[in-house]
Amino acid sequence: LGILYIIFFWFPLFWLISLIDAIVFFSMDRESFDRKYNKADFTNLRQQPDFERSHRTDFERRETQQRTAQRPVAERPNQYKQSGLEKFRDFDYAGAIGDFKKSLEIAPQDIATHFNIACAYSLIEDAKMAYFHLDKAVVHGFRDFQKIKQHHALAYLRIQQEFDDFEENGFRLAQKPRTTTAVENLLASQPDLLDQLKKLGALREKGLLTEQEFADQKKRLMGS
Repeated sequence: LGILYIIFFWFPLFWLISLIDAIVFFSMDRESFDRKYNKADFTNLRQQPDFERSHRTDFERRETQQRTAQRPVAERPNQYKQSGLEKFRDFDYAGAIGDFKKSLEIAPQDIATHFNIACAYSLIEDAKMAYFHLDKAVVHGFRDFQKIKQHHALAYLRIQQEFDDFEENGFRLAQKPRTTTAVENLLASQPDLLDQLKKLGALREKGLLTEQEFADQKKRLMGS
């Protein structure tokens, strides 16, 4: 075919055929070229491992493994949080509280769960537990205080006498002073007056009671 091109190159038809062959030739991929023009070499190549392809495949496999290893581990799903909300919407407040408790075992610092369980406790008129979980919600970052003052589920809490103190304290439960707790434990466990006075003196020496607190508690014990 090449000889014919040389002999009849002055004919325009052969120019067109040559151009088409050239386009086909240059657009042919390596495998097709070897199959058509290097049949012997192509047979040998097919019998040898394709190093480039296998190397590329190994590289892609390693990259995939690295991406998988770097992917963050999915958190354990907290199905109790959702089921608690569903029971709450169905007015099953006791069931909602049970699920919210299980949810807090999985995520003890979950703000929304603490707030929701506080609402459920308020609706069954358990003010102590409602205040407890609102306090926990605030400790862990809850800052939508307007919601506490307006949410319909917390209406029972807002009519309690202690709500004003709770609000003034930043929607936190008042923490009992350590000295008061120590004195209350002492008075409850030591009925003998002399022993109680000795214990009060020991608390003062340890710095748990100031002089004024010691004097006040002493007067209380003496009944004056």
